[in-house]
Amino acid sequence: MTRMNIVLTGGGTAGHVMPHVALLDEYKKLGYKVYYIGTSGIEKNIMESYPDVTFKTIRAGKLRRYFDVKNFFDVFNILIGFFQSFFYLLLIRPKLVFSKGGFVSVPVSYAAKIQGIAVVTHESDVTPGLANKLLKPVVSKYYYAFDETGKYLPSDISKRVGIPIRGELLLGDK
Repeated sequence: MTRMNIVLTGGGTAGHVMPHVALLDEYKKLGYKVYYIGTSGIEKNIMESYPDVTFKTIRAGKLRRYFDVKNFFDVFNILIGFFQSFFYLLLIRPKLVFSKGGFVSVPVSYAAKIQGIAVVTHESDVTPGLANKLLKPVVSKYYYAFDETGKYLPSDISKRVGIPIRGELLLGDK
């Protein structure tokens, strides 16, 4: 069986990373080789404990919706992150990029779209965050957790699926 590659991305908070962790066993069962593209922040710290995941670090910038001198520098970080992502995706050649949002997912997802790689995203909040709003032009499919979220997303490519959780949580004592 030919092994397929999948790239996961998202970060800034554990909320963008833990749903990916919940799906790692499923990817393994399906025969995927899993890569994660993120920053050297929390996503790297979490993913380092999963030896089957190959982590690639990029630079990323946060777009603040208020004046901050960091916005000027972060535009360059986003561009650098885009080119790093583009290069990594050329090497990895994934079948799919799965974004969980956060500022790191934007350059990765745009680089994927340019290379013709399908991009799917999942929104865990009721209202989509800025990153998931910015991804509208490149997303093939939106998944979301809450019924209310559907009104913010294109209905023809959106589906409510809930929030992925780790299987071992279902084994806990009530």
